[in-house]
Amino acid sequence: MSRYQMTLRDELPETVAVPLGLTAGIAVFDRGTGQFVQQHNADHRFRSASVVKLLIVLDLLWDSGPAYDVPAEDQARLEVMLRSSDDDAASYYWDHLGGAEIVERMVRRLGLTHTAAPPATHPGFWGYVAITAADTVRIYRHILDEAPAPVREYVMGLLHEPTRLGTDGFDQYFGIASVFDPHFSIKQGWSGFLGSSGYGSDKAKPVDVPLDLVSEALHTTGTVGADDRTIVAVFTLHPRGTQYDKAYTDVTALTAALTVPGGVRRPAR
Repeated sequence: MSRYQMTLRDELPETVAVPLGLTAGIAVFDRGTGQFVQQHNADHRFRSASVVKLLIVLDLLWDSGPAYDVPAEDQARLEVMLRSSDDDAASYYWDHLGGAEIVERMVRRLGLTHTAAPPATHPGFWGYVAITAADTVRIYRHILDEAPAPVREYVMGLLHEPTRLGTDGFDQYFGIASVFDPHFSIKQGWSGFLGSSGYGSDKAKPVDVPLDLVSEALHTTGTVGADDRTIVAVFTLHPRGTQYDKAYTDVTALTAALTVPGGVRRPAR
């Protein structure tokens, strides 16, 4: 039997190949037409891992107008948080901006429908914010089409220049970054793998909250194509014990199977 199962996309006649045992939430939005190209479990809640860093930077800059200058003391911290997915920087802002209040403010401001603060059992775990593929598209649409120009240019400028490795040593060029070139931006997320944030915190037993805090999580989000033509959000949960390289390969294969207007694919190796 094939290691892939074919799953119907919501309201679309085509199919998406999802690796067996993997839970996926997918949303692909074409800014050129203003329409979703593909959706699959787009409102399924996943723990955000580092994707929540998008909300953190937007909250920090929200009331900094009219110039929206980034204070000097924040520039280095934000650069490493967005380009290299640094967790210490995220924890600094989580502590200084009110923790769960960051999420509550951004949910109201952006009209997010399924994003929520971490479970009450884990108030300090910013990576346990609940988020969906559809809400992630909404976040990128705000940055690209609604945010003041200085905010858009600053945030997207950093997302367009990711480092190959995160500050924790993990290769973050899976998914979007492995499939498309030259035009892409990314904000990736990973949690629960040996050596990553969240590893071991809930491995002894599942926690009784309406969010999977146990399965290994690997998410690829960002934009593809000239002028950020298409927004892509792929969230995945993997069977417990899955190795990072296996999840990396499966998420990249899943992303490669998507229809992404404007995307130029890297040559096959």
